[in-house]
Amino acid sequence: MSIMQERVEQVQAGIAAACARAGRAVDEVGLVAVSKMRSPDDVAAAAAAGLRVFGESRVQEAAQKIPLCPGRLTWHFIGHLQTNKVRPAVGLFSMIHAVDSWKLLDTLDRVCGEEGGRLPVCLEVNVSGERSKFGMAPDDVPRVLVQSAALSRVSVVGLMTVPPFDPDPEKARPFFARLRGLRDRWRRETGVALEHLSMGMSLDYGVAIEEGATWIRVGTTLFGERAKA
Repeated sequence: MSIMQERVEQVQAGIAAACARAGRAVDEVGLVAVSKMRSPDDVAAAAAAGLRVFGESRVQEAAQKIPLCPGRLTWHFIGHLQTNKVRPAVGLFSMIHAVDSWKLLDTLDRVCGEEGGRLPVCLEVNVSGERSKFGMAPDDVPRVLVQSAALSRVSVVGLMTVPPFDPDPEKARPFFARLRGLRDRWRRETGVALEHLSMGMSLDYGVAIEEGATWIRVGTTLFGERAKA
């Protein structure tokens, strides 16, 4: 068994254990293998181990990498997307996890219309209030959700967040729980289904699943530590 296969099975076991603790079905949780700064060979090894959804956070890197990777993979954009990178992103990715403004959402809808595509997205919410993080302030999200009903090519299907870094995964729990609570409230208030919660990474994905994550974004646990420059 390859090292990659062992790592994939380790993460799959972690997902299953977290789902069991939360009384959830394993197929409720999708795994995004975070392949930013990883080579096409790394992606090929992960694909050979059974992974199919990969996450990138830089449009230019993804544009160079994706054509060199195995076919039949699904690519999600998980980083901060600048409006001037929307057109290539629409052509590369099947989902955007971190839409952080109405301007970006509206631009995505317009470009999808021009390119003849459709795109599901999550709104990034800065639940921690950290100035160093991207994301909408919670107070701004309901208005954007209401406005999103007028969009024809982009669908807001969920919310995403990144908690403050802490080596103790339990420290992330309040932020995940808050996002879930906000989702439930906004769902009632706006009528937008918001079926997805994109939250949880290598250190804390188990806690995120217990708090309702439907997409987890795992990089280091699958690919190992990045080489030092």
